[in-house]
Amino acid sequence: MIKIEKLLRGEEVISKEAGNSMLPILKSKQPVRLKPIKWDECEVGDIVLCKVKGNIYTHLVKGKNMKRGLLIGNNHGHINGWTKIVYGKVIEILDK
Repeated sequence: MIKIEKLLRGEEVISKEAGNSMLPILKSKQPVRLKPIKWDECEVGDIVLCKVKGNIYTHLVKGKNMKRGLLIGNNHGHINGWTKIVYGKVIEILDK
């Protein structure tokens, strides 16, 4: 993915992810501005672009553990799992 490559190079990107798992915070394909971030700089409540069990998500940080990483889930109570693979943090939600 080009946006992940840009984030890994230290660039901010605009991303639009499809799906309703983050409603009402984010609508499907609503653009967001992402800044590069490392997992250990994230806090509970942040929205991050990350990889969990081989899947890429723009989801919420639900928990943080220095050994396991970040616990990732959607805005409807589903938990995706733990990861330390985080590419970017949502710093701005843009109008659709």
